[in-house]
Amino acid sequence: MSLTNQIKNQHLMWRAGFGPAVEQLGDLFKYSPKQIYKALVKASEKKPEYINVADDYLQGLYMGIEEAGRQQKKEMSEDEKKIRQQKSRESIRNLNIYWLHEMVNSGAQLREKLAFFWHGHFACRNLNIFYQQLLLDVIRRNALGNFGTMLKEVSKTAAMLNFLNNQQNRKDHPNENFAREVMELFTLGRGNYTEHDIKEAARAFTGWTSNPKGEFVFRKFQHDYGSKTVLGQTGNFDGEEVLDILLQQKQAAKYIAQKIYKFLVNEQVDPSNVDSLADRFYKNNYDISKLLEDIFTSDWFYQEKNIGVKIKSPIELMAGIRRMLPMTFERDEALLLLQRALGQLLFYPPNVAGWPGGKSWIDSSTLMMRMRIPQMLNDRDEFNVRPKDDDDQMMGSSSSLKKNDVNEDPKATAMKSLKRLNKPLQVNIDWSLYTKNFESIPKEALLANVTGILLQVKSQVSQDLIKQYSDNSGRDNFIKTATLQIMSTPEYQLC
Repeated sequence: MSLTNQIKNQHLMWRAGFGPAVEQLGDLFKYSPKQIYKALVKASEKKPEYINVADDYLQGLYMGIEEAGRQQKKEMSEDEKKIRQQKSRESIRNLNIYWLHEMVNSGAQLREKLAFFWHGHFACRNLNIFYQQLLLDVIRRNALGNFGTMLKEVSKTAAMLNFLNNQQNRKDHPNENFAREVMELFTLGRGNYTEHDIKEAARAFTGWTSNPKGEFVFRKFQHDYGSKTVLGQTGNFDGEEVLDILLQQKQAAKYIAQKIYKFLVNEQVDPSNVDSLADRFYKNNYDISKLLEDIFTSDWFYQEKNIGVKIKSPIELMAGIRRMLPMTFERDEALLLLQRALGQLLFYPPNVAGWPGGKSWIDSSTLMMRMRIPQMLNDRDEFNVRPKDDDDQMMGSSSSLKKNDVNEDPKATAMKSLKRLNKPLQVNIDWSLYTKNFESIPKEALLANVTGILLQVKSQVSQDLIKQYSDNSGRDNFIKTATLQIMSTPEYQLC
């Protein structure tokens, strides 16, 4: 079946971004996918600004720590540590909301979408806001650049070095965690190295650590300067040289190309396409932009078998709805609780492997929650869920409860701080930009047009049923309610 430009462009915008924005709906019919992709690339050329949400207290506190370190004084009191931890959690919450806002509103959709991919690839859970900000900056700056450069910069971030215990990696007492994950998760994939390779590589990374400000520090007296053998090469390697050895392996190009293919194209890999992508990725010295061009300008990317087959991640789902229906939340906590309820909270991956994705996003409870979201946004349903009790993900809520709650069930006390949100979400939707796109559409064709813009697959829900539950009292009311009904179908979960 011949696919229209509209379907192809929507496919491209969902995979190379977070779905079409309401202002772009007219472009779906006017331009070819190659023209749209060219515009996406141009819009993402500018270097992203550094995101800094740390408040003045934290800024001053860390400056004080640095000065105390120089004077060899006690670093921080217990009270200061508690305040720092709480303030840092609050700042990571703000970083989450700020970046999600960028995903929704930034014109640099391609950059933010790939940064989102690398956020899962270089998964890191760290409660130090300065460390997280630095890691996010590395990922956003390098998202479309050179993978080797990004790998080296990420490997030197305080967030990753601390998360993977490399501050404990010293001469004569190597810690293998960092070296193992660099091979297994960041470059080669499991089964493409030996335990001996890990042990030898760990020696090369000895002495890699950071200071309290998050800057990379090489402690030369903790480094093992002996000869090492990694993947068949022998020498007095340091950490960067080991990373170069990993990048010399064609397996690294294949591992990254396949992972990006699964994220951007299809969970079901076409081996011939991946082999071709990996070969060019390797020959192009790990140029991410060229890899993306090979994907998004190929004929096979727009084949029907690759359209509407990916389950949207929670972040993609939420960002996509907000791009189509401009809205503001009266309480930003709602955005965090929605992420937690759906199973994907930015900056809190479940482990170093990141979020598994695919069918893992959907179970009986999360599917029902996903399908309720549009009605919750329209003040017709209540947000009444019990996210799992994880003090990190609670942003400190469970640790800031009153002392007389200490004997109460932890989940019950944690939920006290969330009780105020167990009511209709306070959301203001600006429908005007959306409804005007259908001004010239005949009434009898409205539902088909709305459906065509919102869904990438044929709906199994009959149009008669959608009409039955939509408001037919006026044209705009019908468009609004039909839109929410379609967004509440299982098919809207796919892109």
